[in-house]
Amino acid sequence: MLRKHNRWLTLAALAALPLAMMVPPAVADAPSGAIFTTVADGTEVNFNIYPSKDAVYLDGGPGPGAPQTAAGLDDGTYVFQVTDPSGKTLLSTDAAACRQFTVTGGVITSVAPSVAACAHLTGTDVDHAALTVQLMRYNDTPNPGGEYKVWVTMVTDYACFPDLSQVDCIVRGAKHGFVPGDSKTDNFKVGGAALEIDTRFFRAGNFGDWIDGLKITHTDTLGASNEKWSYYAPSLQVYNEAHVEAVELGTHYVTIANQPGCTIGRVMRDGSTLPKTGPQTVPVTVHNNEKGQTLRVDVECK
Repeated sequence: MLRKHNRWLTLAALAALPLAMMVPPAVADAPSGAIFTTVADGTEVNFNIYPSKDAVYLDGGPGPGAPQTAAGLDDGTYVFQVTDPSGKTLLSTDAAACRQFTVTGGVITSVAPSVAACAHLTGTDVDHAALTVQLMRYNDTPNPGGEYKVWVTMVTDYACFPDLSQVDCIVRGAKHGFVPGDSKTDNFKVGGAALEIDTRFFRAGNFGDWIDGLKITHTDTLGASNEKWSYYAPSLQVYNEAHVEAVELGTHYVTIANQPGCTIGRVMRDGSTLPKTGPQTVPVTVHNNEKGQTLRVDVECK
């Protein structure tokens, strides 16, 4: 598969956005660490594109490319769901009680909290000997591009807690019981081509001298967040970037902060330096005419 060509949001287009779209949604209290989709053995899949729905598993902890010191998920009990990318349509078909798992030591270790008769199948992550959890029992997405969104939140933040007996949870301000600011999300596709947002870090004065192991926080169009790290995996067509795959239409936000190995200097998008230097949140808007392309943010590290 050829690497997707670049497509950037121009500064002129950004200036034309309504002011409401320019303000990133607040991230309330999402768990630390990252979630990501994999196959049963925890292996990453090119561009988060899967051959079938039953091939998709959930993994969690420090994400791909994270340094040894990166935080895993907060320990505790979680619940997950699968929706379309907009979060409007719940695709999971079993009760929330069946969709629970436990995190210990920053990684998934058990599905024991789930009702035994309906607990999801698990695999074993080749990297951390942690469990992966099969997402399957969920309907086909209504999204024409074959996109899905998986959500994870601590069970105590689930809007209908402690009642987990229903498939859906209708509460104002939540997406089927998942409050975006308290949730982590990751998008994936079944078939087709993916659109992604990639962030690269480079050493000051030497564009192209990329730095791996650096973190961004991605906030999706609904206000849910996840953490990604820059890394190099040419077999996956990942080239020194923190990549967010299968992004939905609308405005996403990439938050970049000072961290060990990088004091933020210039930030570039569309080949131009943004007016502000230093740590910041960069809005990136995905348009309807962008298919199988890459949107980029490039960050100078002093």
